Amino acid sequence: MDAAEFRRRGKEMVDYVADYLENIEKRPVYPDLEPGYLRSLIPNEAPLEPESYEDIIKDVERVIMPGVTHWHSPYFFAYFPAASSYPAMVADMLCGAIGCIGFSWAASPACTELETVMLDWLGKMLQLPECFIAGTHGRGGGVIQGTASEATLMSLLAARCKAVRRVQAINAKKSESEILSKLVAYTSDQAHSSVERAALIGAVMMRKVPTDNHYAVRKEMLKKMVEEDKAAGLIPFYFCATLGTTPSCAFDHLTELGPLCNEENMWMHIDAAYAGSAFVCPEFRPLLNGVEFADSFNFNPHKWLLVNFDCSAMWVKERADIIGAFKMEPLYLKHENQESGLVTDYRHWQIPLGRRFRSLKMWFVFRMYGLKGLQAHIRKQVALAKEFESLVRADKRFEICAEVVLGLVCFRLKGSNELNQELLKRITKSREIHLVPCQLSGRFVLRFAICARSTESHHIQQAWQHITQLTFELLQEASH
Repeated sequence: MDAAEFRRRGKEMVDYVADYLENIEKRPVYPDLEPGYLRSLIPNEAPLEPESYEDIIKDVERVIMPGVTHWHSPYFFAYFPAASSYPAMVADMLCGAIGCIGFSWAASPACTELETVMLDWLGKMLQLPECFIAGTHGRGGGVIQGTASEATLMSLLAARCKAVRRVQAINAKKSESEILSKLVAYTSDQAHSSVERAALIGAVMMRKVPTDNHYAVRKEMLKKMVEEDKAAGLIPFYFCATLGTTPSCAFDHLTELGPLCNEENMWMHIDAAYAGSAFVCPEFRPLLNGVEFADSFNFNPHKWLLVNFDCSAMWVKERADIIGAFKMEPLYLKHENQESGLVTDYRHWQIPLGRRFRSLKMWFVFRMYGLKGLQAHIRKQVALAKEFESLVRADKRFEICAEVVLGLVCFRLKGSNELNQELLKRITKSREIHLVPCQLSGRFVLRFAICARSTESHHIQQAWQHITQLTFELLQEASH
């Protein structure tokens, strides 16, 4: 493919993508396939001779689209949103074209510097404390990680390194392995599985803190567990707070937990993967109160802020803490400007060495939507969730299972777990809407998350009609 054909095919692809998204609700939101469907549709080996572009595009519809779960369908209500917008897609094209591997400032100055500025822009949108803003002389700053899972792991590993050094500064005879065996981390029993996984990778013990009736961690329970562990000779060093848990969008009490973590020399990381986007709205910003006590904070613009995957924003209060844990300086990566106070080498802030020019899509989205446009998007989707909540509450056969704060509604049929499992099975099989479940207080609960940028009120109404029709059929059969 030469430049001339690329121009032609590129324009055709833009048309294909636009058509796909404009007509996405006509496609079944969930595929009707058996595992292994794809292997029989394509050859067992790569072609020896080049094939035509036309044949490849035909196979997109024949092979790929039948196996796609359409996350951007207005009838997709599963998991949490996967952000998408045309400005972000256009920026991703440019990112792919530039194709730099921005592991250091010298590897691509614009890639590094735009990221630093975009994380400052976003931090100011969230009204983060000044200590998290890099500016030109700040000690903190932000970085784009691939996912919240990576951000959590990076914070835990940085906290682990800091704890080991702190203990050895007091008692130089203690070996690193001895200290590591006594380190203990904490998180909510409602936290995402990636938090526990970070502890597995980091080879440290993690304890789950029981939550209150609203599925949130309170100070009393964490304090009790910390005191027990200290009495047993363990070293509490890390707590991951969650703002907007995956099962029910619950919020840990930062203003209680933060001072406790600071008193106990425990690193506090805040995982707000989904909910963090809402904090650009003044009415939701109080949910972030207490962030001033945190050592690190993360949320995913690629979930709800119209920036395509992958783009997970992470800030640290003291960038020396994270750089100090992972800094490696082989000769081939050194450059003459690396000691400058204005230079950031992001390879020290992350697991991989290489990194894409991801800040371009933030720059495009923030400029083409503006803060007011981003706020309007969040508010609209919260209003749609409230609309669905009102429909559920009006039907006495159903119950709401957790407070509806943002764009997630947790609900269930009044009755057994088995009844709700059967309802979800029928919803999935219908392929008209897509939901996933969670477990709250031992109950099987259905999650209804407002996800697609294109979701409107009539999609909510139609989804509810579909749920109630399947419910009617299910209850009729059960009564017989």
